[in-house]
Amino acid sequence: MSMNSDSSCDPSPSAVVPQVADRAAGISPFLVMDVMRAANARQQRLGDVIHMEVGQPAVGAPTSVLAAAHEALRSQRLGYTEALGLPALRARIAQHYADYYGVAVEAGQVVVTTGSSAGFILAFLAAFNPGDRIATPTPGYPCYRNILKALGLTASLMTLEPADRYQPSVAALEAEHGRPAGLRGFLLASPANPTGTMISASRLQALGEACRRLGLWMISDEIYHGLTYDQPAMTALAFNRDAIVINSFSKYYAMTGWRIGWMVVPDRLVRPIERLAQNLFIAPPSLSQYAALAAFDAVPELEKIKAGYQQNREILLRGLQALGITEIFPADGAFYVYAKVAHLHHDSAVLAQEILRRTGVAVTPGTDFDPFEGHAYLRFCYAGEQAEMRMAMQRLQDWLPTAVIDKDKEGQ
Repeated sequence: MSMNSDSSCDPSPSAVVPQVADRAAGISPFLVMDVMRAANARQQRLGDVIHMEVGQPAVGAPTSVLAAAHEALRSQRLGYTEALGLPALRARIAQHYADYYGVAVEAGQVVVTTGSSAGFILAFLAAFNPGDRIATPTPGYPCYRNILKALGLTASLMTLEPADRYQPSVAALEAEHGRPAGLRGFLLASPANPTGTMISASRLQALGEACRRLGLWMISDEIYHGLTYDQPAMTALAFNRDAIVINSFSKYYAMTGWRIGWMVVPDRLVRPIERLAQNLFIAPPSLSQYAALAAFDAVPELEKIKAGYQQNREILLRGLQALGITEIFPADGAFYVYAKVAHLHHDSAVLAQEILRRTGVAVTPGTDFDPFEGHAYLRFCYAGEQAEMRMAMQRLQDWLPTAVIDKDKEGQ
């Protein structure tokens, strides 16, 4: 009997169809990845897409990283490493904190992860119990709340205010903690995604002290450190030794697809996180770890890349202003501009689709980052080539007058 005729494979009226788990069915999509899929489909058809949707450098990894990867391919077995990462890489990351921040970190506190995403999963699992509430910024990286939800935790969304430069304040944190359900943790990011705003050292110190006073785990997303243009970023570890710091080689070090990041955690979390990592991930990618060892020696090359981002930022800010898009969050760092576009369309998701369809420029709707006000905003990533940034602004300039006319017709 052929496989196709096997009646055991056919659904029967009495069969009970297994259902998708609630935790999976209830998770919102990461819209930037949906936009990227649509942009890639257009690229295959027309070959004209300018990618401003995904937060990744247009350049590849630094030459020293590529050389280290080639050498590892030649000389290393590339089997599993320890679950916490290569001892040499953990030591080099610890040294980075002394060199860059003047903060002492022991190699034993460092956990190498499969990108920052694994870092968030490990941090949330190690620090919180099901049902715990964690204060997270809004607008903010959507995967914070989606990972928390998938793990049975609750993201308590903190709306950020212009008076605070769209960064959390102690007063806002205390207000969240004072709600009947209380808080177990607090997550912040500086420079932030999607806004690019940064927190001052004094504010970061005050928040670190507040977390200690309130008994909250402080989780600091520092993956955009290094990508600042007017002042350097400060690590939360300078003010709260119990902070959980998450970083990555993806952004400043231009290694997005290598999927390699790290955490710095207090001693009492190291062994619990190691047990989780052993079971969930076995070990981070070994080739990426050997390559990452060379990333800290690539600073001259990386600073040239960052100088290009700074030029792109100016092109974008000037170009958007000329287009009448003037309500823009302070773009202190990272490589994003978060801009209000409600005068163009009431739904930024529809607007992003139209921009891609009409111009070939891929941008991300603010609904990815803010479930309350995101419909009024778009995020533009300026990590591409300078020529692409100029072309994107020209395409938008050529199309936007038509977009306004279309909006008027839509209301008739």
